[in-house]
Amino acid sequence: MSQTQPVSFWTPRIFGPFLLVSLIWGSTWLVIRDQIGTVAPSWSVTWRFVLAAAGMFVFAALKRQRLAIPGRVQLLAMIFGMLQFGLNFQFVYRAEHFLTSGIVAVLFALLLVPNAILGRIFLAQPITRAFFGGTVLALVGIVLLLLHEYRIAPPTGQVLFGVALTLCAILTASASNVLQATAGPRSVPMLTFLAWGLVWGAVFDAAVALVLAGPPQFDWRWTYGAGVAYLALVGSVVTFPIYFGLVRELGAGRAAYNGVVVPIIAMLLSTLFEGYRWSLLAGTGAVLALGGLVLALRARNPSTKEG
Repeated sequence: MSQTQPVSFWTPRIFGPFLLVSLIWGSTWLVIRDQIGTVAPSWSVTWRFVLAAAGMFVFAALKRQRLAIPGRVQLLAMIFGMLQFGLNFQFVYRAEHFLTSGIVAVLFALLLVPNAILGRIFLAQPITRAFFGGTVLALVGIVLLLLHEYRIAPPTGQVLFGVALTLCAILTASASNVLQATAGPRSVPMLTFLAWGLVWGAVFDAAVALVLAGPPQFDWRWTYGAGVAYLALVGSVVTFPIYFGLVRELGAGRAAYNGVVVPIIAMLLSTLFEGYRWSLLAGTGAVLALGGLVLALRARNPSTKEG
């Protein structure tokens, strides 16, 4: 019988990576905005993950991790890649046609709910009273942030369709979060599993792009190319190994709390670069969301049960 030692969120080896991922993903919303419009969303997603797959294989090779994986795990990598890097991002990029990026970012904070539920069902990861109470408080903050975003940029009449697309993205992301923490993916090096997942995700994205948008498209503006590189290398190769490592250590629900921090960081960056104006509503929502984060993550709970 083995016993998993309790994991504290506030240790530097956990809090540091959590903050880094939140900062990077908070910045990606500004970059994604430039990826939409001149190029079909499916092709923008494809280029991101083609480059990210190559970068992840290079990273795995530099870390001297084996690049081949068994057939059964390869099947799981295919499902994972289609969920995380295929459907998830196809839904997200399209949702931003109907909702502001701020609303999509805030809605994505709801990822912590299905992550916690699926983690409890499939991984036996506990849902503590502190986590439940903190989640309720954070959800109140998220609602206030949504109300603020709605007031400053009311969505079009297709708001429900945009919300539906975002919810689909959340569910596919949650399923992939839990899948990669199961025994099969954990039996191989994480970087290798992510690299193959990115390959399958890119293949799926390219197939969707060919069907929905026709022949390959690319915008040769340097800002577009730089954006693709940033999203692929910094927003994917750097962050996904860190984030999924947190999922395995903290549990799916607790790791997903970076989704609460990300929209707040995105708003702070928008304040600096886009003249975003805060309101009492937004400020109160941010304080409640962060307060819920502190409450939910303060307990020293193992992410896996004893076995």
